[in-house]
Amino acid sequence: MLARMVELLQSVTKKAKVVAERGKYEAFGVEIIEDRWPGEGPLGGIITALEDADGSAARSDWNLIVSCDMPFLTPEWMEYMATRAARSAAQVILPHSTGGPEPLCACWRTDAAETLRAAFERGIRKVTDGVALLRSEVLDEADWKRFDSAGRLFWNMNTPADYEEASRILKMGHA
Repeated sequence: MLARMVELLQSVTKKAKVVAERGKYEAFGVEIIEDRWPGEGPLGGIITALEDADGSAARSDWNLIVSCDMPFLTPEWMEYMATRAARSAAQVILPHSTGGPEPLCACWRTDAAETLRAAFERGIRKVTDGVALLRSEVLDEADWKRFDSAGRLFWNMNTPADYEEASRILKMGHA
């Protein structure tokens, strides 16, 4: 899944990077950013990514941050999010699916790092609690439905059975 996500991201962004523990995933040929708070959940990974972007020579105002366990994301959807972000005054552009907010498939403004880090240092760990502190723009069903005729865009894998099901669907070409 990581190889698939890296390939997908490289098709829509200037540079794909992976936030992970040191020594993990080097075989994928992508830059690894060491997670500053391993084991502390995805909010720490998001902050790590945003702080890395802020210090990068090729600094960008926006960052497309996605979890690697969403096998049915498409380049068209991610390009749409990036286009919306480019003209938004928000700090995070995130879809709301039928299951609720999807902050692990969102565009995050680099300057949100400071607010998120301060919250993290106060003990905030839920990504949605971090989102609540930012100017956000919601992409609802009217935005994402045309990219998701099968109802799978934000489906994520949590078990080996989920992985097998995603693999089966992808092999059949019904993603």
